[in-house]
Amino acid sequence: MRCLPTTLALLVLALPAAAVERSEEVDFEVEIVAEGLEHPWALAFLPDGDMLVTERPGRLLRVAPNGSSEVIGGVPEVMARNQGGLLDVALHPDFADNRLVYLSYSEPRRGGSVTAVGRGALRNGALTDFEVIFRATPPVDSSKHFGSRLAFDGDGYLFVTSGERGRREHAQAMDKYHGKVIRLLPDGSIPDGNPYVGQQGVQPGIYSYGHRNPQGMIVHPPSGRIWVNEHGPRGGDEVNIVEPGGNYGWPEVTYGREYYGPEIGPDTRPDVVDPIHQWTPSIAPSGMAWYQGDAFPDWRGDLFVGALALTHLARLELDGERVVGEERLLEDRNWRIRDVRAGPDGMIYLLVDAADAPLVRLVPADGA
Repeated sequence: MRCLPTTLALLVLALPAAAVERSEEVDFEVEIVAEGLEHPWALAFLPDGDMLVTERPGRLLRVAPNGSSEVIGGVPEVMARNQGGLLDVALHPDFADNRLVYLSYSEPRRGGSVTAVGRGALRNGALTDFEVIFRATPPVDSSKHFGSRLAFDGDGYLFVTSGERGRREHAQAMDKYHGKVIRLLPDGSIPDGNPYVGQQGVQPGIYSYGHRNPQGMIVHPPSGRIWVNEHGPRGGDEVNIVEPGGNYGWPEVTYGREYYGPEIGPDTRPDVVDPIHQWTPSIAPSGMAWYQGDAFPDWRGDLFVGALALTHLARLELDGERVVGEERLLEDRNWRIRDVRAGPDGMIYLLVDAADAPLVRLVPADGA
């Protein structure tokens, strides 16, 4: 990891006034909040308006709205290789009282690595008393498909996505945590109401299975349900609504094909939950946000998804839980958009995945 000063003077730089982006619904501009980030992966908003930003090589930053930044201490060791490293960040629902910050990351273990989740209290510029509360076992000698998104629902359950680590058969194997959505209590223990609690040979934290590499997850505010997006192989990227005990098909059912061409399986089956949306060819979806702010009233109720491969921001129009339209934004930027968050100020924040990357926000165009 490169050496950087503890505090970075990163000014908020507006792009030239002429650079107004026009969508089907609104005109907007792009502002740079911070620059010089190294493969940032996720961000979370603190109550005071600052942001916590993870960088995949293993740094956690606290970034102020004006772009100034400091490194947070107490971060665990990560396996920073290929897709692995320091990944998602989330705040405990009672963060204002307990100061707990949750991180997901690829943890080196004997036999390879695991997707791990840990938490520590943010005090005096460091995570204190950091503890690992979950590991997606068993370890695998692979540096891809970690999943790793975190989300708390309205009942206080912690949801974790786990990729199948490039071992596709593991997504259907119920004795392994790979290729699953996992539901935990905030301390990492298993809720009694999980669908497979008490079943022999089944990991009790499993909430749904048959996922390939889910890198986007939200709690859908109108329904309180968990939505995920996930990477297909060659085509077949998906947006799914997670049902307890649901089988999402991979690798037996998929819209995708093998990278070398042949079909993998059928695209639907009666015992498999169908996606509400799929992309073929692949866009490589990652961060995801449901917008309900005031800055862009014409976008309220839309779902935004970052695209890594086709380098754009996808805006999905929804009618309830159905996708009824799609628009691609920022296609000319050539940005691999890793994370998407709707800010408390009503703006939309994006993290770009690159070795020297910006954190940007979308704001209404002057006069819009």
